[in-house]
Amino acid sequence: MSDVVFLFPGQGSQSVGMGKSLWDAHASVKELFAEASDATGIDVARLCFEGPDTVLVQTENVQPAITLVNLAVLQVLREAGVEPVAAAGHSLGEYAALCAAGVLSVAQAMQLVAYRGEVMKEAASHATGGGMTAVFGLEAEKLGAICAEASEAGSVEIANHNSPKQIVLTGELGGLQRAAELAKKSGAKLVVPLKVSGPWHSRFMAPAADSMRERLASCSLGSPTIPVIANATAQPYPDDGERIRDGLTSQLVRPVLWQQSMRHLLDAGHRDFVEVGPGKVLAGLMRDIDRDARVTSVQDMDALARFLGSRTTPIPN
Repeated sequence: MSDVVFLFPGQGSQSVGMGKSLWDAHASVKELFAEASDATGIDVARLCFEGPDTVLVQTENVQPAITLVNLAVLQVLREAGVEPVAAAGHSLGEYAALCAAGVLSVAQAMQLVAYRGEVMKEAASHATGGGMTAVFGLEAEKLGAICAEASEAGSVEIANHNSPKQIVLTGELGGLQRAAELAKKSGAKLVVPLKVSGPWHSRFMAPAADSMRERLASCSLGSPTIPVIANATAQPYPDDGERIRDGLTSQLVRPVLWQQSMRHLLDAGHRDFVEVGPGKVLAGLMRDIDRDARVTSVQDMDALARFLGSRTTPIPN
């Protein structure tokens, strides 16, 4: 197999039924789901396969559900002989990326994301009227100035630097609404409030970050076997457990530097990427970052077969 980088999606990529074809086809995936359920005390298979969507989208449910499907796709890719040379994960997806690099075990990753979902839910419950809004067509510098001006109506800041065309804002609804008005006046092509249950990647997640710091302190972490690009810095995680813990903590209150992370990988010469998990969000963002990069989304058995088929080189006669 060629020099591939694995990209792991986060919240927003979920759908009811995700992972079912992998579960049907692979005994090892059934074992993985059982291990995850034992580790978390959650019937993750039922969440993934049956939902309903109103239950699945709740952050305390969707975080372990997406992570498990990410890890299931990782497992079947490895069974097919596909190994990454580097990895990155969008927000929540960073846990699966660290698992792929041997920093976290499956049980650790699942327990941590289940806990992460609970503490983020708790932090969001104290953030009055918090949410997120995607803005298309304005540069980060301009949006930073807009956030500063809109903060008179409520706290608002940049949450995700997703691509040159898409930046996500986070904060209180008053600030978000004012920022949306200012963004439209400044020429934004589109402003879309997101269906989320809290102001993720904002100062309001500080209590969740404190809780995660305490939880991570008791976790034994392995050394990364491949580079994993950290959301908070857009640089590879060092072989330093404390700095990895700091990265996983700070990503809750700092912006996701996704565009910068992908640019780091592209500048290092990587051109072949696999989106490992549900949905095709990360493939879409990469098209905006670099249309010459190749991204294949693998989320089910059909997509896996297409991907493996595209890698098969016919033997010359």
